[in-house]
Amino acid sequence: MDRFPLGYNTYSIRALKWHDLPLIEYATSLKLDAIFLQDSIDPGINDPAHWKAVKEAAARAGLWLGTGGSGVLPKDDADFDHSVKLLRDGVKRAVGMGSPIVRMLLAGDRDHLPPGPPAKHVETMIKVLKVVRNEAMDAGVKFAIENHKELLCWETRQVIDGAGKEFVGSYLDTGNPVFVMEDPMQTLETLGPVAVMLHLRDSVVYETPRGIAVQWVPLGEGVVDFKAILAKAREICPPIAVFNKPITGRPPAILPVWDPEFMKKYADLRAADFARFLALAKKGGPYERHMVIEDVPGKTPDVLSAALTFQQKEHMERGVEYAKKVLDAGIKWRA
Repeated sequence: MDRFPLGYNTYSIRALKWHDLPLIEYATSLKLDAIFLQDSIDPGINDPAHWKAVKEAAARAGLWLGTGGSGVLPKDDADFDHSVKLLRDGVKRAVGMGSPIVRMLLAGDRDHLPPGPPAKHVETMIKVLKVVRNEAMDAGVKFAIENHKELLCWETRQVIDGAGKEFVGSYLDTGNPVFVMEDPMQTLETLGPVAVMLHLRDSVVYETPRGIAVQWVPLGEGVVDFKAILAKAREICPPIAVFNKPITGRPPAILPVWDPEFMKKYADLRAADFARFLALAKKGGPYERHMVIEDVPGKTPDVLSAALTFQQKEHMERGVEYAKKVLDAGIKWRA
């Protein structure tokens, strides 16, 4: 690719509580090429009439639009049919909204996976996906598996390859790998060839007395080399759009990597891959710019809400400007 189309992920400005059509208008105001509607709060989210309105609005704005759901891994055998239904519903919504993909993930993080080793969950997810293969193929949409905080990148690739690359691809996110002790470049190298989109999220990663600290920060302000990321993406990815996806306002998380009990959860982590992550941490340091830390569980919703709302929008626009001017992404803004 000569140049990546540039979009934004709407989850990054969720504090604004905008519905779908204003989110599309915002993408237009930023002169973007694409929008990913993630975790929509629009009251019409399950209404086919609303899907049509969204599809038409995106078309008028000349925007590529993507959408989808969330975690779909069955908790047990009794939950299998429900997982299949979630995917089928996702296909219907995607077709109605004009999205060529259905975003999905297995679970929020490793602690929320059902009992059993990752290999078992890979096998289960492949079985679920194969049930809905024909419906996805007939509809012309792909399931896009987000590499979240549950599987390692090579395990996510096993799901994609095992189910079938003709209807399953990667929703490639550069922010989640650090939470499973991966260098985002390794994640790109593994999932890039089957990516259907690339979401850019920066992180600081650094050593502390209790382990490795990780924290998401605005694009271009962390330890991830996004010039190298996009250079590699041009080399190995099919034609895709990139999306600015800052998720900020959260305190650093400490990964107690020297604690044997913690590391038991990651018996599948390969030594060479862990070494790459530690090398990344050696290069990093704490985030030294101002940030409102409010996006944490248990806080009163209106405490600092105005500051958080301002920050999410400002971090979004800072990242979009970085993607345009430093990473040379985007097409419409040049006109």
